Amino acid sequence: MCGIVGYLGERDPKEVIMTGLKRLEYRGYDSAGVSIWDKGHFKRVRAEGKLVNLEKKLEFESFDGHIGIGHTRWATHGIPNEANAHPHTFRGVSIVHNGIIENYSEIRIELGKRGHTFESETDSELIAHLISSFLEGAQDFHSACLKAKEKLQGAYSVVAVTEHNPDQICAFKNGPPLILGIGEKEFVVASDIQAIVPWTKNIIHIEDGEFLLVNKDSYSLFSSDGKLAKKNIITIDWSEEVAEKRGFPFFMLKEIFEQPRAVAQAIKPFLTTDAEPTISLSAIQWDNPADLKRLVESERLFIVACGTSYYAGMVGEYLVEKFAGIPVEVDLASEFRYRDPIIPKNTTVLFISQSGETADTLAALRLAKEYGALIVSLVNVKGSSIDRESQGRIAMKADVEVGVASTKAYTSTLAILNCLAIGLGLQRGRVTPAEAQEQVRSLQALPSLLEKALNYSSFFQESAEFLSNFNGILYIGRGVSYPVALEGALKLKELAYMHAEGYAAGELKHGPIALIDNKMGIVVIAPKDHVYEKSVSNLEEVRARGGIIISIGSGDDEHLQRLSKFYISIPQVTWNLSPILSVVATQLLAYHVAVVKGLDVDQPRNLAKSVTVE
Repeated sequence: MCGIVGYLGERDPKEVIMTGLKRLEYRGYDSAGVSIWDKGHFKRVRAEGKLVNLEKKLEFESFDGHIGIGHTRWATHGIPNEANAHPHTFRGVSIVHNGIIENYSEIRIELGKRGHTFESETDSELIAHLISSFLEGAQDFHSACLKAKEKLQGAYSVVAVTEHNPDQICAFKNGPPLILGIGEKEFVVASDIQAIVPWTKNIIHIEDGEFLLVNKDSYSLFSSDGKLAKKNIITIDWSEEVAEKRGFPFFMLKEIFEQPRAVAQAIKPFLTTDAEPTISLSAIQWDNPADLKRLVESERLFIVACGTSYYAGMVGEYLVEKFAGIPVEVDLASEFRYRDPIIPKNTTVLFISQSGETADTLAALRLAKEYGALIVSLVNVKGSSIDRESQGRIAMKADVEVGVASTKAYTSTLAILNCLAIGLGLQRGRVTPAEAQEQVRSLQALPSLLEKALNYSSFFQESAEFLSNFNGILYIGRGVSYPVALEGALKLKELAYMHAEGYAAGELKHGPIALIDNKMGIVVIAPKDHVYEKSVSNLEEVRARGGIIISIGSGDDEHLQRLSKFYISIPQVTWNLSPILSVVATQLLAYHVAVVKGLDVDQPRNLAKSVTVE
């Protein structure tokens, strides 16, 4: 969950590395540092806290070299301070590391017996010690890094440089992502494409077990068995400006307002342009085209994900069971991977991940593959590990999402799950062509309806100021609004550090109603659907006990307005699309509460965008 940048080329390494780290700060912001070649050695500069602290230290620093590495940290081993910040250096070897070394204690004891002393509490520092110890045995840098790699157990991406050969970068990985950018007489190694796109669009994804050696004018990639690996260079189509704020105070707010475009992009590949438009599953890319038939004929579907993607999967359960008639089970990846799931024949497992690198989701994918299930992924980063290891791939098409709290990736996922469910229903004969056309018209109207929902953004400030004074908030909903309640509570926890819980509204009487008094805020998601009357009944129970209600409903709902302290209107849509609109209200609510409390919306404490380790 840390950001890595390495550079070798003709530009100023400080400029390239710091630009990259700024783009990767969402991956970690406990501390940061660089090691850059200067006057015959690697000069290291580190700082505790956010990247701005490192920037201040580097403001008047200059370097005469052409090579360097940098890192922005999210702490695992060792508290966030300068001593634990990367890069770690030992006897001329500097490294940056993302991941967790599981045999850290054994290596530390072994090195200690050989007289090594340590500057930090981290597992990462040991990697520099290992490489240095192998270099002392008359090994070249390449061989020393390989031997160090063989000693490591766990999840890691490592980029290393040495004063013994200041024209080389070594890199290797097992788990967390690592990418090589190939420019004109320059190379960038980074943990995310965003750090590379300012300099080149040509990349290679480094696979687990592979080893990269970058020289001044060339690079070599070796497979896990030590042989040279031949890999095609991928040209990416991300533009630099997609990661800019474009005048918004926070990336998250920008990304909330990008949702109409993101949803339009997400559904476009599924909608045909025929005279009688329908929903096609041709947007799914297959290794074997015959696997589309396997998907359509599946007798069970698992949806596996983490966090916000898991809540999107819960909505998907309602959609697929209703439209396609396929039994669905939704699992947290972190639980799925550690139990013995019963995966019958003719089962498809759909994995959802914004980054495509979520460690638990990737491990669950590999487990499901061992069971012989058909593997389909829905990710936002083409070429990511989950994308590459799937048999069928669906592109989220949300563009870059920088804010740690996911917004447009979530709504894009919900839009695609609608297309998938309706498309499967059409193929399986449960949805008629006329019904599919009606759904297409609703989907096509969705981006403009999102624009309408976003027009209420300024209204949320008043309700946010009111909500920020509560000690606890309950989010409730029924049917497809229940996962929205869970996601809304998660957003408030992530951004505003307030205690919030999501509940199925019908479960209030089974415990949570005991919490309700005039100091408890209640956010209810109650669009006009087939369970609307039930939701209103639950609200009456809350109001009778003094609960303060903020409701999210359809259009000009006078009944909800009478029951509520604040009423937030979303456009009236079909039941299956209502979560996409109502979740926007919960996003804006959490955003404004966090702003009222003076918090950093883009970088919530203790969180990182891509959870690439357990």
